[in-house]
Amino acid sequence: MIFRQISYPNFRAIVGLASDPLYRTSFFMAFSSIFNAGCGFFFWIIAARIYTVEQVGLATALISSLGLVLLFSRLGLDFSIIRFFPTGDKNRIFSTSLIITTLASLLAGMAYILLIDLLAPTLAFLKEPCYLVAFLLIGAANSVAAITGNAFVADRKAENYFLQNIFMALRIPLLIPLAFLGTFGIFGSTGLAFIVASIFALIMLVKSLNSIRPEIDVEFIKRSFKFSSWNYVSNILSTAPTLVLPIMVLNILGEAEAAKYYIAFTMGNLVLIIPSSLGTSLFVEGSHGEGLKKSVIRAGAASLALLVPAVLALFILGDGFLGMLKGEYIEASDLLKIVALSSFPVTVYSLFIPIQNVRMRVEGIVKLNALRCTLLLGLSYLMIQEYGILGVGYAWIFTYGMIMIVIGWIALREKWI
Repeated sequence: MIFRQISYPNFRAIVGLASDPLYRTSFFMAFSSIFNAGCGFFFWIIAARIYTVEQVGLATALISSLGLVLLFSRLGLDFSIIRFFPTGDKNRIFSTSLIITTLASLLAGMAYILLIDLLAPTLAFLKEPCYLVAFLLIGAANSVAAITGNAFVADRKAENYFLQNIFMALRIPLLIPLAFLGTFGIFGSTGLAFIVASIFALIMLVKSLNSIRPEIDVEFIKRSFKFSSWNYVSNILSTAPTLVLPIMVLNILGEAEAAKYYIAFTMGNLVLIIPSSLGTSLFVEGSHGEGLKKSVIRAGAASLALLVPAVLALFILGDGFLGMLKGEYIEASDLLKIVALSSFPVTVYSLFIPIQNVRMRVEGIVKLNALRCTLLLGLSYLMIQEYGILGVGYAWIFTYGMIMIVIGWIALREKWI
């Protein structure tokens, strides 16, 4: 009797939380992030063991190139679809976003390939017809997957977003049968997974929205233009450096060093899931009216408590993880440690951005991201030539150290502390 009296209310409380859209969406989004990080980790472990270091290096540059194409083709509509979906005509908003971003991805992909000799000469083989078509097709599929994923979240169907990510995990087993393609086997496995995920997402959205009419809503574009534009610029400045750096390393140091850099950087950045997730939660809490000061203190304390053991684990076990791949990757051990150590100043940045979003200071975010982008790319270019891939680590930690100082100055000026 006592057991039933205690457990029954608790069970009802859990069911109540599970049925709440806010908590339900947050759970699936967080679980999707963790799942993706885990899949990405295993994807590169298997790729590093099956493919040569040079093939992995070229593949990282290919994937980063695709990421750049998609970054410039989103046009901020990936943010607007979430912002305007609940109150607008869902069919028209989704159709408009899907058509414009897909066409933009094809145009941006063509422009990138036309400039390939200037931007990434090592990837000049993309100008060959078969590779060109594959690159553009994979880019379009990736664009569709991104927009449909945003539509799932906007429509409070985050469970479908998680299922979509499960289909993207197909890239891991596809590495094995596509190994005969070399570099393009790694890239192709990712592309095929995105194609399957896109088909699944479109089928689910047709059921959810009843129909998808191929039309462009000019009024929606006008209404969302300012919101889309600011987020577009901010997102480019925020994301571009991490996509440009693998291509920069490839151009300056070659395929093998690019592979070592990418693997170490990816592994070191796993700990950044912690401040990123807490930053998102801080944004949600602040948007719901919770006191920012109290929320920031809680998020900062939680970040520190979780980061310290995570960073220590990478310092102690990092060489073992790299050695599991191939002996050559152990040479990136110092870079891994620097990236892991930089997670502490990165946390300050990750918590500051949602604070500014809650306060509607988007222009300030753009300026901060512009400073970050300029410092990171400029310093990396100079230091790579002097210190090799370790130069990226030095640029990374110096940039975030400067960003932390700027944030501290803003906090003092505005009397936060």
